[in-house]
Amino acid sequence: MKFTLSWLKEHLDTTASLTEIVAKLTDVGLEVEDVNDPAAKFAPFKVVEVLEAVQHPNADRLRVCQVKTENGVIQVVCGAPNARTGMKAVLAPEGSYVPAIDMTMKKTKIRDVESNGMLASEREMGLSEEHNGIIDLPADTPIGTPMAKIFGLDDPVIEIKVLPNRPDSAGIRGIARDLAVAGLGTLKPLGAKAVPAAFETPIKVNLQNTDACPVFFGRLIKGVKNGPSPEWLQQKLKAVGLRPISTLVDITNYFTIAHCRPLHVFDADKIKGNIHVRYAKNGEKFDALNDKSYELKDTMTAICDDSGVLGLGGIVGGTSTGVDENTTNVYLECAWFDPMKIARTGRSLEVLSDARYRFERGVDPEFMADATEMATQMILDLCGGSAGSVIKAGELPNWQRTVEYDPSYATKLMGYEIPAAQQKTILTALGFQITEKGALWSVVPPSWRPDIEGRADLVEESARINGFDKIPATSVLKDGAVAKSAETPRLARMRKVRGTLASHGLQECITWSMMASGMAEKFGANDRQKAKSLKLTNPISADLDQMRPSILPNLVQAAQRNTDRGFGNAALFEIGPVFFGTDLKEQPMVASGIRTGSTGDRHWSGTQASRSVDAYDAKADALQTLAACGLSAQGAQITREAPSWYHPGRSGAIRLGQNIVAHFGELHPRVLKDLDMKDTVVGFEVFIESVPEPKKKNGTAFPLVQLSQFMPLRRDFAFIVDQAVEADAIVKTVRLVDRELIDDVTVFDVYMGKGVEPGKKSVAINVTLQPKERTLTDADIEATAKKIVEAVTAKTGATLRS
Repeated sequence: MKFTLSWLKEHLDTTASLTEIVAKLTDVGLEVEDVNDPAAKFAPFKVVEVLEAVQHPNADRLRVCQVKTENGVIQVVCGAPNARTGMKAVLAPEGSYVPAIDMTMKKTKIRDVESNGMLASEREMGLSEEHNGIIDLPADTPIGTPMAKIFGLDDPVIEIKVLPNRPDSAGIRGIARDLAVAGLGTLKPLGAKAVPAAFETPIKVNLQNTDACPVFFGRLIKGVKNGPSPEWLQQKLKAVGLRPISTLVDITNYFTIAHCRPLHVFDADKIKGNIHVRYAKNGEKFDALNDKSYELKDTMTAICDDSGVLGLGGIVGGTSTGVDENTTNVYLECAWFDPMKIARTGRSLEVLSDARYRFERGVDPEFMADATEMATQMILDLCGGSAGSVIKAGELPNWQRTVEYDPSYATKLMGYEIPAAQQKTILTALGFQITEKGALWSVVPPSWRPDIEGRADLVEESARINGFDKIPATSVLKDGAVAKSAETPRLARMRKVRGTLASHGLQECITWSMMASGMAEKFGANDRQKAKSLKLTNPISADLDQMRPSILPNLVQAAQRNTDRGFGNAALFEIGPVFFGTDLKEQPMVASGIRTGSTGDRHWSGTQASRSVDAYDAKADALQTLAACGLSAQGAQITREAPSWYHPGRSGAIRLGQNIVAHFGELHPRVLKDLDMKDTVVGFEVFIESVPEPKKKNGTAFPLVQLSQFMPLRRDFAFIVDQAVEADAIVKTVRLVDRELIDDVTVFDVYMGKGVEPGKKSVAINVTLQPKERTLTDADIEATAKKIVEAVTAKTGATLRS
């Protein structure tokens, strides 16, 4: 939302400086995004008088000018044909920066004659494309007058960020109201007066769908003269980025910016019969004023006459009844449209307009009558003519609502006290109606604040006007603002997981909680009946229309965007919820991560320095994540139960009994193709809340580390087993042979081929024995080895490979 300082002061009677206004806007919660003060940019450039302009001694087309400034006389060499004695001009002095030509003025010599600065043309000052001569000002222009003041460039432009719940701040008057209540001036009277009707407006209005448009004001104004709008109106619109079109159109834009009240004007002579506001018919088409054609659906609100569609209500008008320089009779529209229907229509047709921006946030319904009268008067003042009667169809929407409020709640919510009397003063000044009922208040928000729904909103209003800077600073360490037990077990897990994954080379991402419904289906959305209900009815984008059942697609797309920009081999993770239903229990917290491409860059030492990522990388990441959650990998089972978006032969699940705590593996090539990902991608999903809490130990101290004084022993075993037997089954069997003596079991080789009969494989393991009480004898070692072979044989049907 852009506005000029002078335009703001048309609504706010204030002597505050630009700096004070900008600071106060931030204080009341209207975030200032930019301040453009052209006067500061043009400050060095001021009016001077050319006392003498004589021929340059060494150049036919140059003149040497003696220039009188507010600080004395200087010499300037000028090549303009209109430079002459006695003229008033604009000087770009030594040291000034001229942005239009990207040059800083320096003292120099031109053909051996000293020159101090430059007498500027309009193009050099960025005022126009005129460059046939220097700026020639009236003779009575005082020396030293800033150029910005002469050309109306001394009006700063302020831009604020309009929050979705603050539609009133999309109009200058709403901003002025907040500043006035905050003590920075007085809000000027609106000055709305009824315009007497000279005749009966013949064009009537028929509301066929009052849920889409509950009320419509219309008025015919005859005998207008349309053309370019006055310079003052054009300057206002240009300053905020709008292109002046004609007086009638510029008036509607003026009300949009000044009062957050979009209007529309029809050429009345082009209207066939009466106005009808209805839902469009499927397939109806119309040509819009934005030079595009649209095909409509029966959910869209259309403004029609007896011949068909004239425009989309609250979004954009049509060319068939557009005003132009030949318009002599104009029909003024001031209507209120349902915000949700406006938003859906605008997104469906991808139409962006100032009217849609405001209507979908909610404009003030009570201002309609005043806006109609004020706009009528402005048309009469600038275009002439006579006004007909106001046609009102329908009734204002029922916007009134009451909030029961206890002023003491502000202290509970904010942690510091704003006296009840001060709260009442603030809320009343903001337009709230307060009825006291003992200790409780019944508060009715004003019609321009559709965002006020509960008591917390009322506390926020008091806090922001009182000043967020007045909230006392509290030390979180000394004053007990945060309890020692503030971090829940789940948050502690997430913090540990985040640190673990980051330490293993993955970078954290934060992605949307939504995704395209087509992609959601490929990641299990249809596997759960309730997940189908998580498709959004009002998505912020067509490709973000369903809550995500998995984080992996978002991470893959993030990796692809990095690859497209030359940053391959991505390693990304995110910790956040996935959505299987609307209940909180159906939205588990998941730690997901991916790796793409290779484990590192190419290196002269060969393939050992870098290799393609594989399912074991994802498995390692998943196990590290589970370890951060307090789960030992030794207690988990690895199974082949990965969901359909993983490669069926290169993926798995990690179980604790019947409870699946993680999935890992290479993503399915078909899924990667749908995501336009060319590299191999491996990923994992750890369900943080499915990991059981570790058993509590007595006390909080770490157990004493017991280091054995005896040397560990390592023995290798190679077993011939069926190919269907998983190596993990052998490892777990060996671990259970003697938990006290066997310290570690690892697989170091799996072989199928020559020397091993078909259908079989050789699995070689290394077993570490760690004695704790005495050195093992050969008999002890042989006895343990015999137990290992017998256990593996009994469990898997294996034979010891000779």
